[in-house]
Amino acid sequence: MGMEGGIPMRGIFRRSADAAPQTLDLYDIAYLSGAPQRMMEVALVALHERGVMRIRLSRVRVVGEPADQPAHPVERAVLALCRRRSRSTISLLGAVEIGPEVEEIHRRMVSSGLITPRRARLTRAGRQHLEAAEQSGAYPAYVFEGLAALPDNALRYHIGEVIEPPLTLGRRLIRLGEALDDWGAGHGHDGGGHSCGGGGGGGGSD
Repeated sequence: MGMEGGIPMRGIFRRSADAAPQTLDLYDIAYLSGAPQRMMEVALVALHERGVMRIRLSRVRVVGEPADQPAHPVERAVLALCRRRSRSTISLLGAVEIGPEVEEIHRRMVSSGLITPRRARLTRAGRQHLEAAEQSGAYPAYVFEGLAALPDNALRYHIGEVIEPPLTLGRRLIRLGEALDDWGAGHGHDGGGHSCGGGGGGGGSD
């Protein structure tokens, strides 16, 4: 699909030039745009278009082995998770977002100063890099806008909107802490920032 490479960021922004990576690949951009959910959606589209996966009514299964293993770790992880049995998009997202592939991308984005470490919000540099990637025209619109921008209507229908898995106790406590932070920000404390997460609704379930 011509999306495997990255676009050069050298010299675009003087600020954070030392910290930010010199290139961002497809899945870096997807992470900045929509966190693990967007990354998984992009991987599903890529693997489907290569004829490796079949997606029907928010369920995913492998239908053939690629001649060469996918180059990107996120695609390899999605493929491995669906190799033995079909998976719902919800369970797939739950497995992908706690995997080492996503953890490594998150670590790099934090160390590069593109997202905040605690709440994974885009920093100013992160927003600039994301805007530059979108304006470059190097990536499909759905990388930035989600499945609503996917031109394949049938594929969009069958993938559905990938939703977050049910909240565990840990997730609930994190959400509670974030809600308290937001409340404090609305009462005179410094808040703001743009979250690089994206939620949806209406996917299937195991």
